[in-house]
Amino acid sequence: MKNINWKAYNELAWTEMILCSPEDHIKEIELYNKLIKDHSKTEINTMLHMGCGAGMYDYTFKKFLEVTGVDISKGMIQVAQNLNPDVHYFHDDMRTFKTPKLYDTVVIPDSIGYMVSIEDLRKTILTAYSHLKPGGVFLIVAHTREEFKENNFVYTGSKDNINITVFENNHIIDSLKEKYEAVFIYLIRQSGSLTIYSDSHIIGLFPLEIWYELLKDVGFEIKQFKLNNLYDEFIMDEGDYSLTIFVCNKPLH
Repeated sequence: MKNINWKAYNELAWTEMILCSPEDHIKEIELYNKLIKDHSKTEINTMLHMGCGAGMYDYTFKKFLEVTGVDISKGMIQVAQNLNPDVHYFHDDMRTFKTPKLYDTVVIPDSIGYMVSIEDLRKTILTAYSHLKPGGVFLIVAHTREEFKENNFVYTGSKDNINITVFENNHIIDSLKEKYEAVFIYLIRQSGSLTIYSDSHIIGLFPLEIWYELLKDVGFEIKQFKLNNLYDEFIMDEGDYSLTIFVCNKPLH
């Protein structure tokens, strides 16, 4: 996570509101909310959303819970604050974020892949554990190394005189399959004038064994669920996109 100046999350963060809508995520967030409520050992009223991005998920999460968001990208925080002025946001790093408040649930549904080393992943899990009330739920959505597949995606959106197409290519960059590169090409047409941007992101891939080892070492009790077909509509040609949901309890005692 050395590069925090990704174009997609800073100078191009504004494109999020054109490429998708908060309403696009309603069913997904309802699923996460149900998993949290079903597996919590305490009442769930407050949430810490680490790696909250542009606040798309918070738009629905806040209908169920009092939400606090954290993200390392200033551009995304600005978009999130505009979308959700009633949510408290921190511009901070989820590996080292600290606040005295404890939350009923902590979630990372869309950004844990930016932890590219085991040490960074461990730090993030410790952050979640230290901010979670006993009996609460830590929910993570992640790729596992065993099920990750290289894919190409395309996203489009239009608003006023702005038309945007984004191509994403995922490619495993080492023989051990410990990381993959997500390359984004933005085609942005404004009043007929075309601008092209490229952006490269390195994403970590960890085997299921490592996930369980790190989560158990911190003290979590773990349940695992599958999440399939979430982004299949954006995949070019044939492909599938399989994710794993870890629902982790912090023991009451």
